[in-house]
Formats: sequence, C-alpha cells, structure tokens
Amino acid sequence: MGDSSRLLLAAKFAARMHHGQFRKGADAEPYIVHPLEVARLLSTVGGVLDPDVLIAAILHDTIEDTDTTESDISEMFGSRVCSIVVEVTDDKSLPKERRKELQEEHAPHLSHEAKQLKMCDKISNISDILENPPKDWPLERMIEYVDWGERVFAGLRGANEDLERHFDELVERARRELGA
Repeated sequence: MGDSSRLLLAAKFAARMHHGQFRKGADAEPYIVHPLEVARLLSTVGGVLDPDVLIAAILHDTIEDTDTTESDISEMFGSRVCSIVVEVTDDKSLPKERRKELQEEHAPHLSHEAKQLKMCDKISNISDILENPPKDWPLERMIEYVDWGERVFAGLRGANEDLERHFDELVERARRELGA
C-alpha cells in the first residue's frame, strides 16, 4: 500500500473511531478536525513529510479517546506509527492534573517525531482557545491552558525551528488577546 493510501486509510480509521465525538469549542466541531489539523500543521508549517509521522498525527488521540488499542494501530499502520502514537498518549486512568504534570515531565524525553507531533497538538489546542474557545471556559482557564502549553512546549524545543517560531507567535497573540 502506498503512502497516500495509508494516509487516507488513517484518516478514515480516525474518523470512524472519533465518530460522535466533538471538540470543546463553542462550535462543537467534529473531533476528527483536530487530528487532521495537527497533521496539516506538521506538513505545512513544520515541513514534515514523513508519512509515518503524518499518520501518527492523524491517529494521535485514538488510543487515548476511543476503544482503539496499540495492537489495532500496529497491525494496520506498523510498529513505528504505533510507537509515536503511544509516546503522545495520556493514561486516562490517571487524574487530569497528574496527566498534565506527566506531559511536562515526559516532553524532553520524547522521540524527535513525537516532539514535533506534540508541538502541533499544542499549537492546534491554543489556536482553538483563541478562535473557538469552549463556551464554559472562563478567561482564567484559557490563560492557564496557554501557560501550561508553554511549559510542555519548553521540553519539546530543538525538534523543529519552524514549529517553535509558529508557537511563539501564537502565544504572543494569545497573551495579547487574552490580556495575560
């Protein structure tokens, strides 16, 4: 199977697995928009063309947020894709605050590929806070998310200068627009 076919299969698989899930933003976009945006950012902003990394981006929340298993991903997309997805997957059995702490702790130790994927995940999430914020999030919570995103991102630096520059510009904009 060619790279384009694998990429499209990943999009179809992720769309099916995330069916019925929606983003927290006021527009309640279908969840699949987020992983597709992460893959787009990797490709267009980060210049990442490695099909395994782009496929992992599309699948990055499937283990965490659906019934998808590591075996499912490994069998369909290979062990390298699976490994990258596992690196960026939170353990949902842990309390939210602990998961957030672990993201900060683990960021410097991720593979180069997973760091770039995580960079785009943070860019996408902070962009959503600015452009389509959750309607029940007060300003303070949005600012706290940006602060936390910066702490996670600090451990990712060195993996992709273009993504770092994009993130820094986005955070500057967030600080300006949120008054933080």
